[in-house]
Amino acid sequence: MTAATQVAPPDLSALLTPILPALPPAAASSDPAPGILPFLAPILRQRVQILSSASQEPWLRLLCYDTTKAPHLAELIASGSSTLEPHPVSGEVEVDWAYDAETRFRRVDSETLQCLVALVETGLAFQLVYCVNDPDGGADGWRIGEVTVADKPMPFAQFGGAATIPDAERLFQETTAATKTDVTKSSLTPVPVQDHDDDDDDDDDGYWDRYDATPARTPANNRSPAPPSATNGGTGLYNGHATATDKDEDDYYAQYDDVQPAMDNHDPDEEAQAAQLDPPATGLSPLAEQLRRESWEAVGKQPFDHNGSGSGVHQRSTSSEERILLQHPRPESSASSTGSHTVAKLEAAAAADAGSGMREQSEFGVKQHVSRSIRSLFQLSRSMGISREEFEQMVKTELDVLGMMEE
Repeated sequence: MTAATQVAPPDLSALLTPILPALPPAAASSDPAPGILPFLAPILRQRVQILSSASQEPWLRLLCYDTTKAPHLAELIASGSSTLEPHPVSGEVEVDWAYDAETRFRRVDSETLQCLVALVETGLAFQLVYCVNDPDGGADGWRIGEVTVADKPMPFAQFGGAATIPDAERLFQETTAATKTDVTKSSLTPVPVQDHDDDDDDDDDGYWDRYDATPARTPANNRSPAPPSATNGGTGLYNGHATATDKDEDDYYAQYDDVQPAMDNHDPDEEAQAAQLDPPATGLSPLAEQLRRESWEAVGKQPFDHNGSGSGVHQRSTSSEERILLQHPRPESSASSTGSHTVAKLEAAAAADAGSGMREQSEFGVKQHVSRSIRSLFQLSRSMGISREEFEQMVKTELDVLGMMEE
């Protein structure tokens, strides 16, 4: 329903007469009267149907949206029940709607037209609304949007409106036009910016003043642990003298002056210590150990070959290198492959001279290794759910296969 649609005034007798005798029972019953629901607006009708089914309180309170007026409405209906009793002959509540009722109209927007009907003698007020497309209420027309208590002494003070529908339409158009004019003027009027800028500047000044009042602190105490560069003028020196921090840094880095780099295979300290050590022990008997020491000393005292070949010096240097490599073996790599081969040869020679004692030790070590390996395999098999019998069968099978391979 738009503002251009011609709307007739409501028929108060046909619309409000049926609901008046239903108000006293509504103050005592929780079930709404089915015959009253078509006279209600769709929104109020749904409110009454839904909320009354979920509560045992009287449904009269549901007709009033204002929670402060709902108790007064119940008191008014209870005290004026005699005036709302139907006439014994006509069966209707006798109300002279042309004389006892006062009406005002107002348009809220382009689709909402309202009417307020106030009964001054009874103190009741009915707010009507024009509804369209309401199949439950019948054809397009006026419906009851709210039942409330009339304001005193001026029942239309808050509602406003006009006495007729055309006056309400004209008032709505004038109000809408005035609102559009005010919006247009406000959009065209330049907004003074200078005052706001001054306020913003004052706020900014106050913000930065808080930092100015903060005691100044510099990160000078948290110096970097890196050593000062040679081009940093005055960073590590103060008036030409080394500071205490510089001295601490020098002491810290001085600890690494004697550290041998991991990639450097030649270590003078190790070579000097190796020259003072005895040949490595081989686990031989005292007699064999004494013979071995004498052989080492004989090789070290071999004279220089005067024929110019220099074999004596070469052999002495070779034996010295072999001693160093034997005492300080290194992992096999591209940088230490020669020393590794020398160590392997010396170990083979020592193993050949070890005799039965070394063989016994080796045999014992092999047996221990085999025993530990079998125990580890057995524990692994048990963890996977293999029984002891299956494990023994696997071991016997492998031993049989080895026997066949040896044959």
